[in-house]
Amino acid sequence: MYEKTVKIINRAGVHARPAALLVQIAKDFPCEISFERGNDRINGKSIMGIITLGAVYGSEIKIIANGKNEKEAVESLARLFENKFEEE
Repeated sequence: MYEKTVKIINRAGVHARPAALLVQIAKDFPCEISFERGNDRINGKSIMGIITLGAVYGSEIKIIANGKNEKEAVESLARLFENKFEEE
């Protein structure tokens, strides 16, 4: 298992477009991927699950992967957060 905590730094937070980008990247990896915020953990390959996390500007999300290519998966997803989902 590999995990990394990221901070939401884009002003709009994680809405439909960023959620779709996250799922698009996550589906390229064969491992299990989850996002965790507070006590909520959701499937990282579910757009609706990601949106329901309510990840707003300034909040933190833990990216968790388990299985083949888990580190590459987490780092790829973390880059999207770091690049503000290419929105700004």
